[in-house]
Amino acid sequence: MKLAALCSGGKDSLYSLWSALKEGHEIKQIIVMMPKRRDSWMFHQPDSRFIEFLDEAIDLPLKKAETEGIKREELVNLKSSLENLSIEGVVHGAIRSAYQKERIEGICESLDLTPISPLWKKDPFNLLQNMIEDDFIIIITSVSAGGLGRGWLGRKVDKECLEDLRKLHEKYGIHPTGEGGEYETAVLDAPFMSRRIKPVSTKKVWQGDRGYLEIEKMKLVDK
Repeated sequence: MKLAALCSGGKDSLYSLWSALKEGHEIKQIIVMMPKRRDSWMFHQPDSRFIEFLDEAIDLPLKKAETEGIKREELVNLKSSLENLSIEGVVHGAIRSAYQKERIEGICESLDLTPISPLWKKDPFNLLQNMIEDDFIIIITSVSAGGLGRGWLGRKVDKECLEDLRKLHEKYGIHPTGEGGEYETAVLDAPFMSRRIKPVSTKKVWQGDRGYLEIEKMKLVDK
């Protein structure tokens, strides 16, 4: 099918895009919703500069759409972004969030589109392992849960990281893929990207028991 892919620049949305490509679907448009509030019900708040670099690194059309991030209005904004596209369905990266999945399905039904959720209810540890094996380069850009300290900011999601997440899951009960908002990520490279995003200068901002990585400068490098 011809699809639009909902994308935040993080691992789940981009891996769902990759999964759709592997299944033979065609991605006609990437949609990045840009909420003005960090407490949006539906969307992560991506760094606009990072999205600009992502747009250049992926040989697919990318469209940014702003939303205030207000509970009901953001759904109207998403629907408006999907209208009048030459697509048959929408792929998204929901893993456990029934709220997100059900709202996207409702919008798809109203537009006569097929919702596709390739990561839904997948084992989180197997999912992370698959991302690593598929050569996704992922870094952690924010943390907000017990056990995830300042040292996790900017950390690459690799096999060692996966084992540490397993231990934290057993000790604190955090969701391994950060589905509960425990951490957020940025994808620097993936099989469908023609160039890789390389952070040049970063700053760790720590706020009591949580923090985020500010990528002050980045560049694109050939693969």
